[in-house]
Amino acid sequence: MKLATYNINGINGRLDILLHWLEEAAPDVVCLQELKAPNEKFPHRAIEKAGYGAIWRGQKSWNGVAILSRGVEPIETRCSLPGDADDDQGRYIEAAVNGVIIGCLYLPNGNPAPGPKFDYKLRWCERLQTYAQDLLDLEVPVALIGDFNVMPTDLDVYKPERWRDDALFRPEVRRAYAAILKQGWTDALRTLHPDEAIYTFWPYWRKAFERDAGLRIDHFLLSPALAVGLKAAGVDRWVRALPQTSDHAPLWIEVA
Repeated sequence: MKLATYNINGINGRLDILLHWLEEAAPDVVCLQELKAPNEKFPHRAIEKAGYGAIWRGQKSWNGVAILSRGVEPIETRCSLPGDADDDQGRYIEAAVNGVIIGCLYLPNGNPAPGPKFDYKLRWCERLQTYAQDLLDLEVPVALIGDFNVMPTDLDVYKPERWRDDALFRPEVRRAYAAILKQGWTDALRTLHPDEAIYTFWPYWRKAFERDAGLRIDHFLLSPALAVGLKAAGVDRWVRALPQTSDHAPLWIEVA
């Protein structure tokens, strides 16, 4: 089973890129973030034509998440992260696909920090940690997938000294990520590539992609029942090199 995540950074403006990548990479499950489109503008017909069922939670101009599954319809199990009934941002959606629970998330950026946006990010991390434990308690195959907007260690960022005060790298956020891992989740890419600098995001400015001045902020967290079958993980950097592409590249794993 090949699982993938891709912050598309505007699904309608980059639909051709998405469809090209789906044809080339043929993932079984895809988590998308930053749709930047309301529900009625999600391009479900084009995605269905490409062979994928889909569920999505859109939001006008910002955020938005979706789960695509090849050849089957994902069964929606949740459309928001528990813990705050007033949080209406499109940042979490969940489905059952071929016996695996897939949680697709777009964790808040949090900048500028400190400030209200950073406080919201920390509250969101707390809610995620609580719900992640609930998922682990099910003792079934679960994957939490998406753009976590956190670089867990110095290895996950080009020139870490320049990012110390950024909301993606502040110690509070890295501690929150580490606390989730401590519950028993496996960081799939780092498990298979423990000492390698691998990035999933490169800013548009200063030729960051050409210089490989990137960040690893997209992650797969696997429950023990799923992590035991982890076989491979990688980044489709070629997608980031395409014209008018997202500033993220797709990240994928293979599990037995």
